Amino acid sequence: MTLYTTGASPHVESEDTGEDTPALKLWIYRIVIVAAVVLPTLGIFLAPAREAVGACAIALMFVLLLLRIPIAFALAIPGLLGIYSLNGIAALGNLLASEPLVAASQWALSVLPMFILMGLLLWQSGITTKIYAAARNWLGWLPGGLGVGTNMAGAGLAAVSGSTMGTTYALARIGVPEMLKAGYGKPIAIGSVIVAGLPGQLIPPSIFLVVVAGLLENPVGPQLLAGLVPGLTVAVLFSAMIIVFAVVVPRWAGRGTAATSTAPTIAWGARWRSLSAVWPVIVLIVIVLGGMFFGVFTATEAGAAGAFGALIFLLWFQRKDRPFAKVGSSAVETVSSVGAIFLMIAGAHILGALVAVSGLGRLFSDVIAETGMGRIEFLLVVTLLYIVLGMFMDPLAILLTTIPLLLPVLDEVGVDLLWFGVFAVFMGELAILTPPVGMLSFVIHKIVQDPKVNQGVRFTMGDIFGAVALFLPMALLVVLLWILVPDIVTWLPDLMR
Repeated sequence: MTLYTTGASPHVESEDTGEDTPALKLWIYRIVIVAAVVLPTLGIFLAPAREAVGACAIALMFVLLLLRIPIAFALAIPGLLGIYSLNGIAALGNLLASEPLVAASQWALSVLPMFILMGLLLWQSGITTKIYAAARNWLGWLPGGLGVGTNMAGAGLAAVSGSTMGTTYALARIGVPEMLKAGYGKPIAIGSVIVAGLPGQLIPPSIFLVVVAGLLENPVGPQLLAGLVPGLTVAVLFSAMIIVFAVVVPRWAGRGTAATSTAPTIAWGARWRSLSAVWPVIVLIVIVLGGMFFGVFTATEAGAAGAFGALIFLLWFQRKDRPFAKVGSSAVETVSSVGAIFLMIAGAHILGALVAVSGLGRLFSDVIAETGMGRIEFLLVVTLLYIVLGMFMDPLAILLTTIPLLLPVLDEVGVDLLWFGVFAVFMGELAILTPPVGMLSFVIHKIVQDPKVNQGVRFTMGDIFGAVALFLPMALLVVLLWILVPDIVTWLPDLMR
């Protein structure tokens, strides 16, 4: 919070207003922050029971996350303090010597650099606009067709990049102006773009699914394939929701307006040409997913093959526009992203070691057992927990902090680990929508302030959050469907086996 002063001294309210001065407010904030950090830290060293030490460390972790300390350090610092408090300096030294290496050397995580590089190379190749054009040309005839096309383009881009933020950013720039020109209302113009990115971390290649596979100790190939059918389910159900909105509230889809009546009809030749322009995506999907499913490649080999294919496409499609410079920038960003992710995973492992040593995981399991919760009741409680955490934390932080705590309980309540990996990733994805944090909502709001995007229409944060509130119930319905019919998630990995 920034406080401004005028003149030679800070501004002070008159005594008869009874209001605090800015300086006093600032000191109150400082005292609250210091107390929030100091109290759980003291608890780590003074708590009488081992489980209480673990609980104080978890509390300190949440405080550090709320203070915007980098995720890796917010996870590692409480874990290191807790290990030192419980087992001494020798145990702390052993942990620092072994745990970061163990965290980063998991074979399941070796696919991460390849998937990240593949996504970045394809973004640089300019395939994004071609996928959107194909989806618009083929689905534009439906009620709310531009919104449906935008949503389905998100599924296509998910198979290219595995980045929710990147997918949504690209679609907002392309899709929102198109829909506004066609007379679409704000709910569909914004809502279809926001939900289009949700399959991004479910449909392979998915960075989050790889990370979760490492945390849950799942085989990475089946974990990636487990996200495919749920990701497509999300895209189809949201598309159906847009169609229903367009039928029930025609003005949201511009039906009957002058903009719609003058919209050009897409010829079949243009449709087929737009479809043929996205053949590189189809080739990579066949290589990566087909190779894993039929056992031709391991997940890491499939990622390497996909990255090589993306490199060839970039060099060809951008051959007249400094292609090697784009390859270099993609490589640098890949190294930066992988380093940050591995550091966060190391922090999560350190925190997980404390959860195990302190007995907090066992205590949590005992509490769940004593409540008599079954699988469905437990998952409904966890769903509510993720929604609450999503109001304050970003997706990766939620996954890295909750999975070490929940892992000891999953087997006892009969939750399949592959299923839970997909469930946790999707619930984490919802975190980037829900206020007050809602990073994706703020990104969309920033984009639609551009006159080239908003077409003269004014968008407020209320409009963005209103669109989120409109579509969020369908997301929760999807989660409930997975809970009641878990085979939707596990069917394809079981078939692979």
